[in-house]
Formats: sequence, C-alpha cells, structure tokens
Amino acid sequence: MIELFESAISTLIRPKDGEGFSLFDPTEQVEENSTDDVGVAKALNAAFLICLAGKKHPEFERANGFICCMANSSQWSDVARFYINGKNLIYQELESVSKHDPSLADRFKNLSDWISRKESSNNMEETYERIWSVFFPEATGILTNEEERVETLRAKRTVTITQMNATPIIDPLRQILFTSNVLLSVPLASKPLGELIVNDDLKDTLVETMTEPQLYWYDHPIQIGVEPEKNEVIYGLRGLDEAVEFERARGNLSGDDKLTCVLSVSVTHDRLHRIAKTYLKEELAHSGGLKNLKVYAFTESDTQRILNEILVPAAERYLQRDHLKESMGMFGVDGKYGRHYSFLKAFAAYWNILIAPEIKATFKIDMDQVFPQKELVGQTGASAFEHLRTPLWGAYGIDSKGNPVEMGMIAGALVNENDIGKSLFTPDVPFPNRTLSPDEYIFFSVLPQALSTRAEIMTRYTTAKQDGKRTCIQRIHVTGGTNGILINSLRRYRPFTPSFINRAEDQAYILSVLSRPGRKLAYLHKDGLIMRHDKKSFAQEAIRSAHVSTIVGDYSRILRFSAYAKVLTDNVAKLKDTVDPFTGSFISRIPTIIVHLRFCLKAASYFAADRDKQGLEFITNGVQRLTSALDFTQGKKSLLKQEYDNERLGWDLYYDTLSAIEDALKKGDWFAARLQEKAQSIIDECLICFTRD
Repeated sequence: MIELFESAISTLIRPKDGEGFSLFDPTEQVEENSTDDVGVAKALNAAFLICLAGKKHPEFERANGFICCMANSSQWSDVARFYINGKNLIYQELESVSKHDPSLADRFKNLSDWISRKESSNNMEETYERIWSVFFPEATGILTNEEERVETLRAKRTVTITQMNATPIIDPLRQILFTSNVLLSVPLASKPLGELIVNDDLKDTLVETMTEPQLYWYDHPIQIGVEPEKNEVIYGLRGLDEAVEFERARGNLSGDDKLTCVLSVSVTHDRLHRIAKTYLKEELAHSGGLKNLKVYAFTESDTQRILNEILVPAAERYLQRDHLKESMGMFGVDGKYGRHYSFLKAFAAYWNILIAPEIKATFKIDMDQVFPQKELVGQTGASAFEHLRTPLWGAYGIDSKGNPVEMGMIAGALVNENDIGKSLFTPDVPFPNRTLSPDEYIFFSVLPQALSTRAEIMTRYTTAKQDGKRTCIQRIHVTGGTNGILINSLRRYRPFTPSFINRAEDQAYILSVLSRPGRKLAYLHKDGLIMRHDKKSFAQEAIRSAHVSTIVGDYSRILRFSAYAKVLTDNVAKLKDTVDPFTGSFISRIPTIIVHLRFCLKAASYFAADRDKQGLEFITNGVQRLTSALDFTQGKKSLLKQEYDNERLGWDLYYDTLSAIEDALKKGDWFAARLQEKAQSIIDECLICFTRD
C-alpha cells in the first residue's frame, strides 16, 4: 500500500514536461541554502512533498536530508518535526485503512496509471474524478450529473409527515428566545490605539491585552475599536430591530413588547473579559440604541456565575452529586465555536424554567445576517415571524429509509446580498465553474456543498414530491445562523456540539444524536425562511485578517470530525452515508493524509504566487495548530474521546439539574425559589440594551 501511495504522489508532483498531468513540481521550491525565513519555510514544505513520493524520487535524499537537518535547528525544529511526524502518521494511516478498504490500493494504482498517460492533461474531467476517487470520493460524479444528483439527494432527505405539531409557535416574539454569538478580538496591529473611539479605561486594558498570547481563533471577529459601520454586532442587532418593527407594522405584535435576544460573548484574549460588556454597552449606546429589543450579553465570567451560584447548588441539593463544577465544565462561551454554540442552545431550557416559562423555542441568527422582510413577503407571501409559526416545526414523520423522525429543529436558508436582486432563492453557494488550485484536487468541499445547497436548502414546497403538507425535507446541511430548536425536543434529545469543534459547529450539533436508537431528532427545512448574508459588504477587513486562520481551521475540522465520528459509533460508514455529501466529506477515511497534502499544497501555492508573507504565516501558524489537533485526535483513547465522554455526561447532568429545579419549583420548594430569584438577578446584570419608549 505504501509503495502504491508513493507512486501516486510521485506521478502527481512530477516536472511539468507536457507529457501528462502534473499537480505541482516541488523541486522548484527546494533551495536548501536559503537562510531567510521565507526561503527555509518554502524549502521545508516542498521537501516534505518529495519525501512522500518515496526513495525513487530523484531528489529524495536531498529533500530528506534537509528536513532532518532543520529538525536540529532551534528556529525550525517544530516545523521540520511536523513534517517528519506527518510522514510517519500517514504511513500508519495507510496500513490501518488498507486492512478495512483493500480497494484503496487499486484506486492508487489506477490513479498512477492515468496520470502517467499523456491524455490526463487533456481530459481534466477524468483527471478530477480519478484523483477524487482516491482522496475525496464525496465529489465524484457531481460535475457530470448535477441535476440527477440534486434529485437523488432531495429524495433521500424527504420525510413523509405523519402528524403536524398540534401546539406550534403562535407568537414568536414572546415564545422564541433569539440568540447570537459575538466574537471579540484586539484591534488590528495597523490601527494606533490612540485613534480608537473608546474610553481611556478600555484603551489601558487593550494595551495590556496586546501583549498576551492569542488563545482562540475565529473567522471574522469584531476588532475592538472598529468603525461603527463595520461593527457586526451593531449591524446585526439593528437588522433584527428593524425586522421586529416590520412585524409590528404588519400587525403581528401587540403593544410595545420587546424581543429578547441573548448574546454569547467569546474573546480571543483573556483580558478582554474585563471590558467586553462595557464595550458592547458603549457601542450600542453610541449607535442610538434599539427600539424593539432587550439584549443580554453573557461572557465566560457570567456563565461561571450561573454555574457556581445556580447549577452547582441545585445539583448538590436535588441530585446529591459532587465534583459538579468540573462535571459541567463544558458550560460556557469561551473557546472554540462548539462551546458557545451549545451554550446558546442549552440556555433556552434554563431561561424557560427559571426566567420566562412562555419561551418554547430558541432561534439563532448570525450578526452578519438580516431578515429581508419586504422580499420575504413579496416572494414567499410570509414575513420571518410568520414562517416561524409553521406546524411543521415539531411535526412527526418517516424518513426515506423508514425511520421515525421528530422535526424538533428548524433551519432556513441564506441569500448573498449581491444576489438578492435576482431572487431570494438564489443559492449562496453555486456550483463552481473555475480552475482548481492544487489543494482542491485533494479536497474540494465547495462541490458537495453546492450540491447540498441546491438539494436541501433551495427546496421549495411546490411539487407533489415535496409539498410541505404531506411531505417535507429534513436538513443535514445547516448554517450557523437561521436555525432553531423547540425546548421540548432540546430537553428530550439533549443534542450538543462538543467544545473541541472549531468549525462547522452547526453541522456537528446534529451528529451528537444521529447514532442514538429510536426516533431521530431532525431539522425541518422551512422553505422561504431566508436571511440575507451581508458579511462581504461590511466585514471585509476582519475576514481578510482571519484568512489564514480560517483555512487552517478547515483542516483541523477534518481531523476533528473524522475522529469524532469514530467516537460516536462503530459504524462510521452508516453515519457518513446519512450526512454525505457535504457534512460527511469532513469525515474522511484518510484524514491525516488529506490534511497534510492540503496543507503543503496550499502553502506551496502561496509561494508560487509570490505571496511569501502569507505563505510564511500559513506555515508557522498552521504547524502549531495542526500539531495540537493531531495530538488531540490520535488513538482509540484520544483526548478527543475523553473530552466527548465528559461533555456527554456534563450535558446530561445539566438537563437533569434543570428538571430537578423545575420539579422543586412546582412543589413550592423554598430553596428552588431562592435559586430562581438569584437567577433573575444575574440575568438582570447582563442586560446591555433596553430602550423604553
């Protein structure tokens, strides 16, 4: 198997001589005499590719010797050892996979044979398919059968309704807890602190914070001091405020009721905890406030108060449990995306029991999204709140494989701001039509993403096959915002995204319950429930600054999703079949191979395009984070498995504790009543914006 793998890599990276296809020729970037940082990084990366081609490659000895030499360098040892360890892990993975998938060897051989032919460079469609068949089978057959694949996937996602929800949401403003996440980071290094429009105390804290190491990375965090028109939280809350005003004008609201919005506030640096809420309060006040919203913000400090002053005492009294703080350590908002995502879902149950019993569901939006109310009414016949009243949310049905499902969750769609003029029903991820970069030959997720966008997210209930009355679509592919869950379903199934999930936390959420026996919890696809995605219109600077971090996070996602699937079930193939093609593409049979090849090909592409600074950042940042991810995910008793097991127990304890508090309140228990008073007091302290008029 190893020889066949090396042969396949060797054919893919051979010199471009016009006799066949070549993905990339790394010999052009191996300059072992380089002394500058860019030159060394570039050479190490290219040498690794040559080493993967095996000893038959004419430059193997030179490349291998260079990496070994750099492993003894004080500056470059971490990078060199990343590549050395990567090769060892790749060979271990090949040996392991070959025992369960003997056909992989044939696919490697067929790939080598095809790439060696002259016609491989003239028939790119066939070349795509041959390479993907080995590394990325989820993409095979899509390019040549787009419409057929859309219909097949749509049929797979169809649910036959057996019972509508008899008590659907009727008053979204009062019955739904709206939530979102706020990600805060330090100002850009290019922005002088003296120019920031924040008070002196905030500036002093920022000076201290800038010397701290960064703890967490996000796709496009809000950089403190950013101009108001580029501030995502102001933009998103204004959009929600205007959506509520539209509902009021439409006659869907009574009196001057306010919509409740809960924000989780996650930070990239530890000291930002001290100023997060003060900063948000000031920004919202300077922006003129909000007419229709009550906004609550919860930092890690606030969630720890809830844990220590409410949840732990309740569990000690009613469940007689000890070591409770450690057991519920997953409850909070700092860290990778999975942690705050689970908090925002689970917190709705807490809110229902201790704060507002009329709350029946929670619905999450992202701050770079708004409800385009006029277009919704004009093109779908219903406003945002009217879509949320559907009795399909909470309905029961039978999926295409005969399994009973509960549509306890709901998911809408997104339309890009520059596409909304065409139609609300314009896919935000269209089928790609462009030349692939080298790393995309190895992993091209945008292709199955486009397929599932068309098949799932763009489905309209206007045909006999999917009419929204007898049938509907269940979603696997969901977005971070525009989704919700009924509290009854939340408490019954207890889904969560583990705290170690650093990307696609929305898609990981459903994975936690898919392998459980009995009726399955499912996402209802609500056609017409669409939000406009505006991130490119005002958050470009933040997106650009997080570009490298975002790509590395995507690689880490493959490692974590692949390992997570093995923890969830012994039948990974069955789980993968359920969530293919898009979500399942990140559950790879050969994740270590995929990640290392993607990483070094992407780095090489930066250098080939004379983007040296970005290439150097990519390697230094990526090696650190991927080394950590590899250490975390390796082995049957991996740290990932230990963390998942602990968090599963922790969330069970969380919901058991809430049920115990609820029972005690019904009985008039004095201790529960005091807990409820304290819970309300903490909530009141987290109110950051409430305009009374």
